[in-house]
Amino acid sequence: MTDSLAYSQWNNNEHDSLAQCLFCNKYKILIKPRLEVKSYLRGNIQYIDMEKVKTLIIGSGPAGYTAAIYAGRANLQPVLYSGLQPGGQLTTTTIVENFPGFHEGIDANQLMSEMREQAKLYGADLRDGSIVKADLSSRPFHLEDDRGNQIEAETVIIATGASAKYLGLADEEKYRGQGVSACATCDGFFYRKRTVAVVGGGDTACEEAMYLSGLAKKVYMIVRKPQLRAAEIMRKRVTEKENIEILYNTNTLGLFGEDGVEGAHLVRFKGEENEEKFDINIDGFFLAIGHTPNTDLFKGQVEMDDHGFIITKPKSTATNIEGVYAAGDVADPTYRQGVVAAGTGAMAAIEVDRFLQKQ
Repeated sequence: MTDSLAYSQWNNNEHDSLAQCLFCNKYKILIKPRLEVKSYLRGNIQYIDMEKVKTLIIGSGPAGYTAAIYAGRANLQPVLYSGLQPGGQLTTTTIVENFPGFHEGIDANQLMSEMREQAKLYGADLRDGSIVKADLSSRPFHLEDDRGNQIEAETVIIATGASAKYLGLADEEKYRGQGVSACATCDGFFYRKRTVAVVGGGDTACEEAMYLSGLAKKVYMIVRKPQLRAAEIMRKRVTEKENIEILYNTNTLGLFGEDGVEGAHLVRFKGEENEEKFDINIDGFFLAIGHTPNTDLFKGQVEMDDHGFIITKPKSTATNIEGVYAAGDVADPTYRQGVVAAGTGAMAAIEVDRFLQKQ
């Protein structure tokens, strides 16, 4: 067998639908894989399981599912890995009322289920599990899932989202969906003319408090430092808003309530001589202490900002790596809305299609 024929058969998957990685010592140099891979011997030939994929989508929130719908309709035969949180962060809320097309609102999990079924309808291969290794140094890209399966992808859409930061209280999990939220824009509507609290002292917390102040009867801001960290204009707005009360030097110890959040246990000047514990009565508890983009897998390869959000080209979802695109909250530190994520998912799939047509 000649070098060119051996490489051609490996590259075109002509060995019993498996990629021939090593033919003999000679070919170990020629076609050595970039990731550690599962392999086996057949006769004197060593093979690896290397699935070839045209478009790999990593993540399953509104961005990932929308990308899968568009990619499926474009006959890109997309493969989507749902990740650790199928449906994405949107599934941590209850009713979604600001997604177009549902005038009475829709349950968040139902919305994600409908997107999932629509993606399947158009031919997307939807898989449970996560991608745990990624070599994006050159095309085709080499990736590995959590079962050790090897994937060779012509294009990749990163839609791994961003996770809201929580205080780490057991009560946050206990009352999630029953008064605890990390998105005022998503859930604030349910607290009209009620009393809520916002945790945080930065720009995001001030923005959330201002938004809620237009809906709620009263808004507490729980700030653990003696001052707000927000920009001057945001500090001025919240301090001058009549129905916002700022609790400085204050930490949350826990939440209480029978069928949902009814109040919070707080402590002022924690650990100091003048420490004071007290309770406030609230109906909603909003976390506004930031988000962490789920980008650890791609650090050192894909360009990111100081907070770990992926940087895309202007008016595009393209990253600094040709053939790699980012959609949804993983590349959006500003809006973090399901409808925005879905839009960028559509953009990514369209850009992938155009990219592959040029190859």
